[in-house]
Amino acid sequence: MRVPLDPQLVITFLAVVQHGRISAAARAVHLSQPAVTARMRKLEQDVGVPLLVRSVRGVSPTPAGERLAARARELQDLLDEIAGDVTSDGEVAAGPLQLAASTTIADHVVPGALARFRARYPSVEIEMKVGNTAEIVDLVRSGRFPLGLVEGTRRAAGMRLAPWLDDALVPVVGTNSEWRVRRTEDLAKVPILWREHGSGTRAVVARALRAAGVRGAPSGLDVVLGTSSAIASAAAAGMGVAFLSRWALGPELASGRLKPIPGLDLTITRTFQWALPAGALTGSAARFHALATQNPPVPL
Repeated sequence: MRVPLDPQLVITFLAVVQHGRISAAARAVHLSQPAVTARMRKLEQDVGVPLLVRSVRGVSPTPAGERLAARARELQDLLDEIAGDVTSDGEVAAGPLQLAASTTIADHVVPGALARFRARYPSVEIEMKVGNTAEIVDLVRSGRFPLGLVEGTRRAAGMRLAPWLDDALVPVVGTNSEWRVRRTEDLAKVPILWREHGSGTRAVVARALRAAGVRGAPSGLDVVLGTSSAIASAAAAGMGVAFLSRWALGPELASGRLKPIPGLDLTITRTFQWALPAGALTGSAARFHALATQNPPVPL
């Protein structure tokens, strides 16, 4: 007789598959890493086959794990649909969804989460304010927006920061660029394309370059631009080296405009974070936060 699957184990398994790392999944489901590891072992014991392959780069599903993840996503979608049917009468009472998000997250991450929210709550009005990290923090701290998403900041007085998704910033140049970068030290000799002051991306890149012995702020050689899309276009035009989120990179590489710079001894990682008020979330903000946390999007 088969052992009935514990839904909580399956939900945790989906988080592991989506994030590719036990540590990231643990943050997403608000558990410790040992607890997530124990759940994965119990689930594999219950189904009787290995579900995950572990390596230094993280974890990936086995063929059996891929089949389980696909069926589990179908089940999750069905549960979301059922919950939407049950709660649809309360949509208007919950009020509009007001969300503030920093530029990279707003452009490349949030749309998928908003689409899922709209499918579940079709009558709720949605408003998203886009700005850099400093601006988003100010909007949430002042109470003008109940919920925000930011990157690159380590602390924010008067509010709470909670991890949502992991990200990596990848160095790229235009496919036909004349700039040759083979070692990390070469970055000191080429133009770097920076985001504006107050940007979370700029803060993360600055810390990493400073630690690598490269300049940690724009110099006369560099260019400062206000959006990630402008930086991608400038890199494609041969103006210098850009650092782009892995969430934004897929379409750019597929288009043939940009190419990654291999072999650098430079790893730039960050975490997309919820910017939360000191008090509890309510209404549509609480619903969106719960839905996006339980069903995070994945990069293209």
